Amino acid sequence: MRQEQVNEAYEYCRQVTRRASKTFYWGSAFLPLAKRRAIWVIYALCRVVDDIVDEGYDPTSPRPGHLSGADDPLQALDYWRLALMKIYQGGGADDHPVQRAWCDMLTRYAVPLQPVLDLLDGVEMDLTRNRYRTFDELYVYCYRVAGTVGLLTSPIFGYQKEEALTYAVDLGVALQLTNILRDVGEDARRGRIYLPLDEMERFEYSEEDLLAGVINDAFCELIRFQMARADDYYQRALPGIALLSSDCRLAVRLSGTLYRAILDRIGLNQFNVFTRRASVPLKTKLAAVPQQWVLHQFEARLKDAHSV
Repeated sequence: MRQEQVNEAYEYCRQVTRRASKTFYWGSAFLPLAKRRAIWVIYALCRVVDDIVDEGYDPTSPRPGHLSGADDPLQALDYWRLALMKIYQGGGADDHPVQRAWCDMLTRYAVPLQPVLDLLDGVEMDLTRNRYRTFDELYVYCYRVAGTVGLLTSPIFGYQKEEALTYAVDLGVALQLTNILRDVGEDARRGRIYLPLDEMERFEYSEEDLLAGVINDAFCELIRFQMARADDYYQRALPGIALLSSDCRLAVRLSGTLYRAILDRIGLNQFNVFTRRASVPLKTKLAAVPQQWVLHQFEARLKDAHSV
């Protein structure tokens, strides 16, 4: 590929990330340029395949992988599986900018194939099921669509010990649980319920109530319970930041902090996740930067002191 094509592919991935996730994009700004661009590629793939399932098409390309009318989203996901396997086998990319950027990314970072395939399996689950009986069932979904992202990004960040991968999966699961809580209303309009059904029963909140957007005491207690679980996964993930390369720790810490703040916004919105979308305001993002930088510097100096 010509360098111009490579640059255009990365720019496309940047635009997808900026448009689809302001919080994720904000955190990536604190990475070195090469790592920042690679992270955009990972996110852009997630967005493209998710849109195939949620919107019924790949809105980015008129070439293979594009869906229209009665075309089958399963075929589009199969196309992406084969296309990515082809890249890893040295067969090169099709014309899709994410694939071109992915090829270039692999020349710099050893991003593994299996989590990509697991990610596609997770996205495909949205075509075959719209309820989860228990959290154990939901966890499989969360791992596939988000825990895998931790495994894909870890080689880009750089890490010192293999246990960093476990923490990366925990952070991915925390982010997905946050997404699920933020998007309860949107998912309900698609006929999907991700809250574990046995836990809804425990709090005496029915599927009919959720689909009707009922906010009552039972619902608030249910959401508090789910928020506590998500927060637990954020806490589990924290030790993994120290295992990352020093030039990435601030960005990862900031991204996790800002995404965790979505849970706080849900509470401030009085648990209305049906007609209000919880988002982190710019002033919160700006305030988080110096706070997290100070904490980052303190921990770095503490680590240096222990190594003397």
